[in-house]
Amino acid sequence: MHTSRFIGLLAAAALVAGCGAKPAPEQPLPQTQPTVDADSARRAQEAEAARQRQIADSLARLRADSVARVAAAAAAAARAEAERMFATQIHFDYDKSDILPADQAVLDWKARLLVANPAMTLRISGHADERGSDEYNLALGNRRAAAAKRYLVAKGVAEDRITTVSFGEERPIDPAQTEEAYAKNRRAEFDLTAAPATWSIPTP
Repeated sequence: MHTSRFIGLLAAAALVAGCGAKPAPEQPLPQTQPTVDADSARRAQEAEAARQRQIADSLARLRADSVARVAAAAAAAARAEAERMFATQIHFDYDKSDILPADQAVLDWKARLLVANPAMTLRISGHADERGSDEYNLALGNRRAAAAKRYLVAKGVAEDRITTVSFGEERPIDPAQTEEAYAKNRRAEFDLTAAPATWSIPTP
């Protein structure tokens, strides 16, 4: 009887002692160094290099396209200006067919354009104001067209590339009966009858 009670007391004391004891601290897990996959690293480097090449190629194409667009726009502008300059008329004094000094630079540029583009051909039309008879003004228009042709031929344009026609007083620019209107109507006009798709354009 006394032995059993003693054993029970020992067990109870052990239980109480166990409940009050601090748990043992957890041990940290060992730190492991990540393993480097050499193949993965190489593939990543190759992929990055390929991406950089694609970016460089794209930039080069964009630059080339931009340069091409600028060049095309410049060529179109130059062509439009050349067409405008070629269409520039020359004018004459009353009852005269002499080339005026003020118009020589205009004809010089037309001659350079024609020489630079052998496939071009043109028609020169002569005009007069309404004063004088129809027959006289037709003849005067012919003399004016012929004078412009002679000037261009003297500058190196082949004669067979130029045709002439006279409209006399039939096609006035300004129908008013004033000196200003008459001055506008005494003129020669220039029209291309054939031209290449691409022009060689001289400097003005």
